[in-house]
Amino acid sequence: MLAGARGPEPFGSVASWMSCTPGKDNKNPGIQPRRQGGKYQRQASSQRSCFFGVETRPELIWEDWDLGREFTKTLVLKNIHIKLQKLHIRPPGSKFFSTSIPKIVVLSPGTSFSMLVIFRPLQRCEYEDSIEFHSKEGSFQVCLRAIIPRHTLEMPESVMLPLCAVQHSLQINFLLKNIGKLKTSFQWECPAPFKLSPEQGMLKPSQECHITVVFQPQEARVYQQQAHCRFGEEGNEAESCCTVILQGLAKYPYLQIRNSTSNDEVEHPVLHFGSVAVGQSLRKHFDLFNPTPVNVFFSLSSLPGVAAMLESEFSCDVTKGEVAPGGSLRVSVTYSSAVADTFSVEYLTLKYRGALNETQLKLTGNCRGPKVSLSSSVVDFGCVEERGPIVQTVELINSSTVEAIYQWDIDCGNSVFSILPASGTVLPQSHTTLRAVYRPTHPMAHYRRVTCLILHKDPLFLDLIGTCHSELLQPAILKPEHLVLYKLHWYRRQDSDSASVPHQDYDTHMDQQEAHFCTEELSNQKTNSAAVMSTTPMEEFYQTCVGYMDPLSSSCSSSPHVSVVPSELWFNHKMASSLSTSSAFSQSVSITNHTSGKLSLVWTLLQDSPFSVSPSSCDLCPLKSTSFRVTYDPKKLNTLHGAQLECFAQHKDSPDLRQRLLCPPWCVTVRVIGHSFQPGKEHFIPNCSLKPPQVVFPALGAISYRTVLLQNDGDLPVTFCLDHRSNCPLVESVCLQPSCGLIQPGDHQILTLRTIPTEDSPKQGFNLSLQLNSAKFKRELTVVSVVEKMCVSLESGSNLYFRPTAVGSQTQRTHRIRNLSHLPIRFQWNIPEPDHDLIFVKPDAGELHPNENSVQMWSFSPQAEKTYTFKPTLTFWPLQSDASKKSHLTLEVFGMGSKGFLEAEKTDLDMGETLVGSCHSVEVPLVNNGPCPVSFCLSVQETLKENCPSSDSEAGQSALQLDCERGTIASHSTMLIRSTFRPCRQAQYLWTISYQILNSNGFVSGPPEALCEVRAKGVFPTLQVIDGCTGGSVGRLNKGHLWKLFSLDSLNQYLLSGPSPAELTFRTPIKHNCRSVFTKTLLDFNFSSAPLNSDPSQFVLMFHNPGSNPVDWAFLFPEDQQMELEYWAVTGEFSSTELYQMKVQDNQLFSVSPRSGTLLPGQRSAVHFSYSHDFVGTDRLPVVFKLSYGREIMLNFQGVTVERDKPYIHFASNQHVFTSVTIGDCSPPRQMYELLNGGVVPVRYEVDTAVLSQLQLDNFNHPLLCCLNPEGEVLPGKTTVLEWIFSPLEAKMYHMDVPIHIQNGESTLVRFEGCGVDTPTLSSSNSCTCSDSKAPVHRVQRVPFQGQVLFLSEDSVFLGDIAVCSQSSRILFLTNVSHTDTVQYMWELPQQSNQQVVQMHPERGCLGPGDCALCVLTFTPTDYPTVYMLDLVCQVIQEAALAEYHEALQRWEDERERQQDEFIITDKNVPERQRLLIDKERLAAPARKGPPLRKYKTLPPICASSSWETVGGLCVKQTRTERQMMREKAKVWKRPVPPKADLLPLSVTAHSHGLLEYCTHFPDQYNRLCRYLQQNKVQTPASCSESPSLPAGLSTAPRGPERDLLVNILAPLLRDILDDSAFIQSLIALSSKPNIYKPTEMSPTLCPRVPSLPYPATCATSCSPSTPQPHFLLKGTIDRKGTTVYSENRPQIQSTLQSQHAPAHVNEAIMMNTLQNLMMEVIRGELILTAHPRSISLPPFSKRSRQMSRAMAEEDH
Repeated sequence: MLAGARGPEPFGSVASWMSCTPGKDNKNPGIQPRRQGGKYQRQASSQRSCFFGVETRPELIWEDWDLGREFTKTLVLKNIHIKLQKLHIRPPGSKFFSTSIPKIVVLSPGTSFSMLVIFRPLQRCEYEDSIEFHSKEGSFQVCLRAIIPRHTLEMPESVMLPLCAVQHSLQINFLLKNIGKLKTSFQWECPAPFKLSPEQGMLKPSQECHITVVFQPQEARVYQQQAHCRFGEEGNEAESCCTVILQGLAKYPYLQIRNSTSNDEVEHPVLHFGSVAVGQSLRKHFDLFNPTPVNVFFSLSSLPGVAAMLESEFSCDVTKGEVAPGGSLRVSVTYSSAVADTFSVEYLTLKYRGALNETQLKLTGNCRGPKVSLSSSVVDFGCVEERGPIVQTVELINSSTVEAIYQWDIDCGNSVFSILPASGTVLPQSHTTLRAVYRPTHPMAHYRRVTCLILHKDPLFLDLIGTCHSELLQPAILKPEHLVLYKLHWYRRQDSDSASVPHQDYDTHMDQQEAHFCTEELSNQKTNSAAVMSTTPMEEFYQTCVGYMDPLSSSCSSSPHVSVVPSELWFNHKMASSLSTSSAFSQSVSITNHTSGKLSLVWTLLQDSPFSVSPSSCDLCPLKSTSFRVTYDPKKLNTLHGAQLECFAQHKDSPDLRQRLLCPPWCVTVRVIGHSFQPGKEHFIPNCSLKPPQVVFPALGAISYRTVLLQNDGDLPVTFCLDHRSNCPLVESVCLQPSCGLIQPGDHQILTLRTIPTEDSPKQGFNLSLQLNSAKFKRELTVVSVVEKMCVSLESGSNLYFRPTAVGSQTQRTHRIRNLSHLPIRFQWNIPEPDHDLIFVKPDAGELHPNENSVQMWSFSPQAEKTYTFKPTLTFWPLQSDASKKSHLTLEVFGMGSKGFLEAEKTDLDMGETLVGSCHSVEVPLVNNGPCPVSFCLSVQETLKENCPSSDSEAGQSALQLDCERGTIASHSTMLIRSTFRPCRQAQYLWTISYQILNSNGFVSGPPEALCEVRAKGVFPTLQVIDGCTGGSVGRLNKGHLWKLFSLDSLNQYLLSGPSPAELTFRTPIKHNCRSVFTKTLLDFNFSSAPLNSDPSQFVLMFHNPGSNPVDWAFLFPEDQQMELEYWAVTGEFSSTELYQMKVQDNQLFSVSPRSGTLLPGQRSAVHFSYSHDFVGTDRLPVVFKLSYGREIMLNFQGVTVERDKPYIHFASNQHVFTSVTIGDCSPPRQMYELLNGGVVPVRYEVDTAVLSQLQLDNFNHPLLCCLNPEGEVLPGKTTVLEWIFSPLEAKMYHMDVPIHIQNGESTLVRFEGCGVDTPTLSSSNSCTCSDSKAPVHRVQRVPFQGQVLFLSEDSVFLGDIAVCSQSSRILFLTNVSHTDTVQYMWELPQQSNQQVVQMHPERGCLGPGDCALCVLTFTPTDYPTVYMLDLVCQVIQEAALAEYHEALQRWEDERERQQDEFIITDKNVPERQRLLIDKERLAAPARKGPPLRKYKTLPPICASSSWETVGGLCVKQTRTERQMMREKAKVWKRPVPPKADLLPLSVTAHSHGLLEYCTHFPDQYNRLCRYLQQNKVQTPASCSESPSLPAGLSTAPRGPERDLLVNILAPLLRDILDDSAFIQSLIALSSKPNIYKPTEMSPTLCPRVPSLPYPATCATSCSPSTPQPHFLLKGTIDRKGTTVYSENRPQIQSTLQSQHAPAHVNEAIMMNTLQNLMMEVIRGELILTAHPRSISLPPFSKRSRQMSRAMAEEDH
């Protein structure tokens, strides 16, 4: 774009001229630069162009100029053409540009001419002018321009920005350049959502600036704004302005979350990680797909909720990004499990600007710990000799998919029992075999419950029992059943609260029978000893570690049997404990006996152990304590040691097995560690790791446990102990077991932590310090132990609102609750008892994991019309607690009950007509105008308005089926119910659709209420023939004959009626056997007759669908009806009927095109029927006309082909019905019977008068039937009318068979039927009816047929009942429907009894394309009553074809004259080139009779030579004679044949009556007839010749449907005006008006007197054919039937000049011509009858003007 500051208008009279060239290419496709101006104009001025061979500059531009001076430029003209150039020069027209050059310049090829152009400016403005050059080849001009410097900026016309997402932004740059020579400032004004940067600035000449367009749409639509740039001098704001159109399109962004395994989008996406092993990680993916055409910038973040104590278990690698249109982005999420047997839930929120809602992705993962079990819970070593080791195996089974790390809490080197390996790993879904070794050192019974610690799992317990015998001591053998009995007794004591009973007396209450029963129970069920423990495994482990010997003594209601204090000893470890000193190598432990019996204590000691206990054994009295000394004596220096010392305690006295049961011993352990490093000696540097380094306890104020793995990754042993020097109370609240120990290289130690979380504990946790080897090396373990309050959030706060609900129905809505605490909780909704029937929720109870939300469905069922308020309570408590501490939340629910109702949008719905057997669907709109949704149930009640028999299968089923009978409609909305109508019979259906409201249980709650009524009609398809035409050999037949030949009246009657059940056997046209035609309806389609080898008889029928449903129709020929038989069923023998039909079909004698089709409602289609005259004889073919779901009619096609030399009369029917005649009528009417000559030779006929004479004798010598022309001749192709007079004697039906003899032909017996009737009371409304004298239907052709050029407004004229010698007229229109062809037409008028009774004016004419002609038909009957049936033919020839014929004929005539005038010199060497001229073509030889008849045609031979020709589908070799005839034929020049005319038949029917009969039966019409006869005067030929003629053609202004509409309206309108009796009376009443007509003196010869009462005899003279035509087109008045009526008044002829009234017939003629002129103006478009009437006010009529007009009238006279 070139934006320039507007200056003064340029001077000069020459129009401005600008040469524009496109600017340089811009890489940005969205920027459309405007075509450049000043810069490229300056470049163009230096370029040269070529004009008609002259090279010069296209323009001269003056840029730097001042006032008061002259500026000169040189224009050079160069002839680059090879010819001499002579240029005429027109100098500039203004005074500002001048040149001194001659007017003519001659340039030789290659020469140049220079001319000086001087510019003299007078003021500071722009100037434009031009110099024009003229040459022989054309003219060109050179533009002269003087420009002044101005502010000019170059910028694009429009900037198209890329597609942008709503609430996103993008930017694009375009170039702003100052192409002027002035310093220009600019400032932008831009509306939202566009923004330009920089908004203002200053540009020096030729300086460029990049303008950035920022597009930030807020709505999804098309944006187009104008950015205004104001530029000019700095400080002058509004000097100049230009506009840049900014265009942008915004779309809503959208991202879909798709699973990586499926591309389908889900409503609530969830990414399941499943079960993941604790400490392991699992990565999964999901895709973000962008289906929109815009880029989307997004962000992924966790849904805020629970504040994580540790890092989140879920991590996402993508937090923000961009997705291209149609692209996708894969996002990875990693789940890292930390705490075993926990379920983690987190929500990822997908956010992007412009989103209609937020999308959440739910992440779920289950941290799975190991599942380990022992193959046996008890290992019984039995009885073993002292120092005799025994080994047994037990399996440690891992049934999970997680690796299990285990460790046995036993020191294998300092115990009588050992388990190998003592620690290790069990792979998933596998097991490890452990070896249990028993090495007793003292004869006694040994029992120890060993703990197997499992990482991230509760510990397992293994009971080890064995008995050691020596030679001196053999104690009782301890067995597993003794353990069971002991545990059962302990449970019973707990139940009976008998804790105070001494221990030694427990067995006195047990008998042997009970012991035996318990033993059997143990052996049968293999009861696990750990299964009867009431405490948790972890609690039992802790109680064992702190010194409670009894495994069951952990209960708060029982005291320990034996305890040891302290349970751990540290040697040479810097501890702050008061129980030990750092320098001591021996420490004491104390064991207490809490039983009432004396115990024997025995320590298990090894000789090579650095730890020893003294004394090694002793006895302990009941309820007493004793001390032992533990000494650390290392054998090596600078080493680490650790051990677990065990001591067994058992009753001193051995029990009697017969009186008491054996009690197992108790075992207590002391864990000791020590080192032998010398002072100043560096300890081993530990290489240990803690997994996990951070421990989180459940946020519940209860005892909780966690496990940690301390792994020694080095090559040296490591000792560890808990550092208590911090004295932190938080550290003291955590119990660590074991708190000290020794870890061998590559081994591990499972540590268990126990604590009770508190509220004052820091949320970030605190550290536990583990001292490794010495105080110098430590490992920190972070412990988070915080009690938090349970928190549950409700989605909508504390309120929940239901929409209005119908009484008795139910409304549902969702509501979410979310667990915002770190504990899994269990919740329960509590609804008050009275509200249970009104409101409920599902689920009403459940569990929620931390950070998880639950979608709950609330249901509201009101019982009355009122407002409800409910207050349900949500109760929730931690899942790990005993529901003693519950929290409550109250939700306030509001609902309203209202009454629901439905109504239909239309109470009365009409579905129209539907074909029987088909279906029709319609949507019934149901409207709910109430405030609440309504659940409904619909029912349909059917009523038939017509009594039609119904079948049994249809009795219980309605014809109207609803697709949806139950549903729910929202408030203030509409629901479309699709209903399908399947009629089973032809009837009028009425349905009443009712509804019932459903309650919440789905049952109806009230009586049905009517919604609407639906009406429909089941119909059969209807088809109708509305028009037809003929062509070929039968082109002269009128539509009456066509209707009779094809029985179209009967066909229409059958097509409009319903089919029989048999016809519906096949509902659609399919192939079936012709012998199984299911119709009994038979009609004849008579194709008339024609000579052999003549043109085919062609008929065209216009089928019309008058119904409202499409109709499929088909003509099934015998070949279409035959069934395809199997090969074995084809016998190869055919009947005579089959052979004949094969002959007709193989030669295609009858053809129908198209054979099938579909007609939409109101649509028309033309079907062509053709019969070829190839074989002599009568041909017949049965054809089935089938309508889908409708009628099936058998059509009998028949046609006759006559030999060319044989006379033949074609009888359309052998039966003829006369018009009924009144008996006693003195002048019975003449009636007609037509004979058609179907051959090419004249035919003599003769009616057998002997039969008529015999008939007269049989009827009392009364001429019952008389033929007026019993003999005659019928010309070829013409029709002759036999005139008959039927005079009945009686009122009955007469049947008369009369033979008609054909000379040299066959005689035909024709049956004539006539009815004699009594004298009826006839009137104009009840005329004499006649079956043949009236057209069956008043047919008017509305649509032209294909190829029809001329269109006749009416095909038949029915004049009705008229009087003899009267006159009737009708108006017809001929329209040329072609837009290119001009046609000529000519009427052929028939005669009746050698008299011309019908006339057409004009008889011939010419019509241009689209023109229309008005033709007046005048009918004057003879003096005898007659039934007229006349056929008029209008011949139509295209003018172009006629001109071509005349041109060819002229050439032929000239050639004939030339050959007649010239003579030929015979020379054998000169070939004869003269062509032979002939006037007529010789008749061709008769055609072959056709190929041999057979069902299957063989393939014709290959015709490789031109000497073969195809005849009848076979290749026949031409004879030598035939080839010679063809060569001679090429030498013959035949006389051109006139073009064949198209024929438009017009039938005229009328019934004339005698005057007396007419006066009797039509008195009102007879009065007007008499007045006409009195005023009708006989005209001379001279007066007739002066009659005005009607123009032959009318140029029409309106075209097409508008003109047809006017014609169809005006024709009957004018006919009604002429037939109006009031109009006739107004014409007669003109005689009483003032003198308006003063005729001049007339000669008596011109106006002879007419008899007052004309009789038939006198009327015959005046109506003879020789009588000249009347002076006017229409004489007399025309009654309603078209009958001309004569007036009785006869004007007196006076020789003196006096004032007289105009005669009535003159007024009538004037009025008739006036109406015809009006019709011509309407057709031309000059007069519009439908236009709004306009009144024209005339000037006031003064007295002076009245006197002047009177004087002027006197001067005229």
